[in-house]
Amino acid sequence: MLNTLVIVWRESLEAMLVIGVLLAWIARQPEPVLLRRGLWAGATCGVALALGLGFATFAVQSQFAGEALERFQLAMVLVAAGLILQMVLWMHRHGRHMKRELEEQAAVSSGAVGIAAITSLAVAREGAETVVFLYGLGLENAGGTLAGLLGAALAGFLLAAATSWLVARGARYLNFRTVFRVSEILLLLIANALLANGIDRMIAMEWLPPLLDPVWDASSLLGDGQGLGRFLADFVGYRARPAGMLLLASLAFWSFALWRLGRSSTEAR
Repeated sequence: MLNTLVIVWRESLEAMLVIGVLLAWIARQPEPVLLRRGLWAGATCGVALALGLGFATFAVQSQFAGEALERFQLAMVLVAAGLILQMVLWMHRHGRHMKRELEEQAAVSSGAVGIAAITSLAVAREGAETVVFLYGLGLENAGGTLAGLLGAALAGFLLAAATSWLVARGARYLNFRTVFRVSEILLLLIANALLANGIDRMIAMEWLPPLLDPVWDASSLLGDGQGLGRFLADFVGYRARPAGMLLLASLAFWSFALWRLGRSSTEAR
């Protein structure tokens, strides 16, 4: 459930940051009331679009069964992992300029309608990503698991609101740069866990060879079926008995992610 909380927290925080920047810009304009109404109308429209994608995703899933359903779920898991990686890399490179870019977009927009469009697209993007991420994390399950995921999602949203408030109030040792750097690490761990899940599925479906299976057996020290081992398996992709293909995929993921993060940091100097 922690990975769900982190995902919703980060995505909600980004959406709240966009809204906060636009509200601050609107407050400096000569006629802010109409612009503010456009912003909230856009935010509402963005949420509606994200919810529509969520319903569409589950509607599409209901049309599949057997092997077709397994393929669809595998695709969603891999897409979720890829989107998380892309989001982290994009924010790492462009996050420091987001405030300026949003204000420039707002300045050239056509009044309230333009503000509504900017807000709607931003909120819809974050919401759509959240839908894909949550599906990849297992929101398709029913019963108690679904209730737990929804509870974690609500907690993540409330935590994002609290984080935004603290940053806005200038809480000591807490700023958006620090928050985003910490969240980048957490999100990459979650992406690696999703990738591990996808690789396991492809090995089971005989789409990928396991190479050496297992490379080692640490189940006597820390199994991945319950307790701490299960938590690490869900959150960071830990496997007590990993296949060689899984280790290679994880190594490639981290090598690429760290290389791109380092390259973005160097270019920003």
